[in-house]
Amino acid sequence: MRQTAAPLVEMSLQGQFPITQNVTVVEGAIANMTCRVDYNDNTSLQWSNPAQQTLFFGDKKALRDHRIELVRASWQELTIRISDVGLSDEGQYTCSLFTMPVKTTKAFLTVLGVPGRPEITGFTKPAMEGDVITLTCTTSGSKPAANIRWFRNDKEVQGTTKVNATGKSFTVRSSLQFQVDRRDDGVAYTCSVEHVSLSNPYMTTEVLEVHYAPHLEITHSLIIPQEGQYLKLECVSKGNPIPEPVLWSKDGGELPDIERMIVEGRELTITTLNKTDNGTYRCEASNHLGTSSAEYILFVYDPNALGQHGPDHALIGGVVAVVVFITLCLIIVLGRYLARHKGTYLTHEAKGAEDAPDADTAIINAEGNHVHAEEKKEYFI
Repeated sequence: MRQTAAPLVEMSLQGQFPITQNVTVVEGAIANMTCRVDYNDNTSLQWSNPAQQTLFFGDKKALRDHRIELVRASWQELTIRISDVGLSDEGQYTCSLFTMPVKTTKAFLTVLGVPGRPEITGFTKPAMEGDVITLTCTTSGSKPAANIRWFRNDKEVQGTTKVNATGKSFTVRSSLQFQVDRRDDGVAYTCSVEHVSLSNPYMTTEVLEVHYAPHLEITHSLIIPQEGQYLKLECVSKGNPIPEPVLWSKDGGELPDIERMIVEGRELTITTLNKTDNGTYRCEASNHLGTSSAEYILFVYDPNALGQHGPDHALIGGVVAVVVFITLCLIIVLGRYLARHKGTYLTHEAKGAEDAPDADTAIINAEGNHVHAEEKKEYFI
């Protein structure tokens, strides 16, 4: 009996120690605090808050707080519920088993502060090209401090972040400073707030409006305008506000033939082209930031002179002429080089003997010692 009783007593003593778990909840949610024992000889369990105030002693409520309720009370378990949890509820809770001596276990309740939805400030529409602006994104109430990320359209950009503690929560601000230009017009800057309490980030977006001076260019419907065709010129304008109206002119004056030169908005259409239409066409437009213009030089070709593939033949002929000229130059240079290096062989001693009828005579008549002429003789085969 004694041999079996000792282990039973040891097991009962171990089973009488309360067991708890740490709990993490989001602010405003419900926290269930559970304390268990494996073995209890009819001894009561008790929950106390971080201020050591008794919440429940067994099934008896001790603290008047309507948010705290009993879930389950028995000799082996005491579970309580805290509704609408706030940051002030965070801390270390104590479960006590009133044996002799009293056995206690701690459980820490962590409350996550949910960040507020972000706001972007610092931008007044519209901005002028060249202005330096600062966008600031702010979120408050987070615990731990939230993380802020910036995106320019879909590309992440780096901001400058500051964190300030406000009680148990944090206020986080992140700023972007940059000089705007026309490429920022219509660009979306997004502030994204990430936090452990959020399943998806909170986001807010500011779309920039940037005013800038106009820029114009002219597009044309024909590559090679020919007599009898019609030509459409379009004045493509970029600017904010949109530059209007578009004014067309020719050679510095008004359009000469309004019956064939039709202006509709930004387009100028010339019907039945002829040689009198040759000249410089100009479009001009402005907004409150400036004026811009673009020019197009029109030359009307005679279709009979061009032929079906006239421009292509002219190009090919020009290329062939250049190739022939370069080839002739190379031949002339090479000919002169070969002429200077012909196979005429004259030794220093044989100077002045070029007119000899044959090699033997040339050697005999050459300058130098005639006695040794036979030794200097050279024969050409």
